Amino acid sequence: MNWSEQVILVTGGTGSFGKKFVEIMLKEYHPKRLVIFSRDELKQHDMRAAGLDDPSLRYFIGDVRDPGRLERAFAGVTVVVHAAALKQVPACEYNPFEAIQTNIMGGRNVIDAAINQGVRRILALSTDKAVNPINLYGATKLCAEKMFVQANAYAGGQESRFSCARYGNVVGSRGSVIPVFLEQRRRGRITLTDPRMTRFWLTLEQGVRFVVSSIEQMHGGEIFVPKIPSMRLVDLAETIAPGCEIETIGIRPGEKLHEVLVSEDEARNTLETRDRYIIQPSHPWWRRENWVDATPLPEGFRYASDTNERWLTNRELQELIAPVAPEEQPVPARVSA
Repeated sequence: MNWSEQVILVTGGTGSFGKKFVEIMLKEYHPKRLVIFSRDELKQHDMRAAGLDDPSLRYFIGDVRDPGRLERAFAGVTVVVHAAALKQVPACEYNPFEAIQTNIMGGRNVIDAAINQGVRRILALSTDKAVNPINLYGATKLCAEKMFVQANAYAGGQESRFSCARYGNVVGSRGSVIPVFLEQRRRGRITLTDPRMTRFWLTLEQGVRFVVSSIEQMHGGEIFVPKIPSMRLVDLAETIAPGCEIETIGIRPGEKLHEVLVSEDEARNTLETRDRYIIQPSHPWWRRENWVDATPLPEGFRYASDTNERWLTNRELQELIAPVAPEEQPVPARVSA
């Protein structure tokens, strides 16, 4: 893709991903126009005040729940990155109607507006929680994935093509456990749900670059999954707050011990390349020759955080959290279970 010719819109553009996406786009790709679409005027003001005020930028106030506003915002847009969502698991559990309105109906509005306005490439962000979901957030993202894959059939002969990027926990995002650990470090006691718990992990920059490369490679219909390392949360806690007491409080409702990015059932339709897995749609409109250079996965394959081949070393973990975890002396305490 020639990014300098693209008009890009990112929904949820004032979120953690959106801000990093905008920074990298302006610094390296120089799009013709870059639209930040979000419903929070204060966060848009803060982004401008922080220096994100390039002549190519446009700040649009709007909500993905409002189809009319999306239609107007998508006029002339060639690429959409759909990052807007309610992401906090407890908040989605307590406010299920709101989660459905934003994550599912909002996704439908994005699809309709993109097709009506002739947007060429649309990539929706998803999460490992969409695989075998046990909480409402994961269930809404699973529905969103299904919608964006099948949206290619709704587009028909038009140039609009839809795909998804599914990845794990992001260092530095507002939903990360790291800010929680940093705050608890000041009191000398870290709370951990279960010492066996594992998660996939990547940085905001890695997430943005994965999304950009997925947009460049997509045919429409794929769910892209990056090859990323795992880590135990107890290792993360000990790296962020060495010497602090670690208290085990038990797994909370809607929380898994381990996360899965590609399930056994999905693996039958999944291909592998050097840096990612590509989950192909099982629909008649999908052309199997789209990814002839990719390799099918072996029978029974499952990409899970506890059986991952790649694990973060202690040094890698320290380097990963360094930008978001400033040095601070914790209150020494004993470790307890």
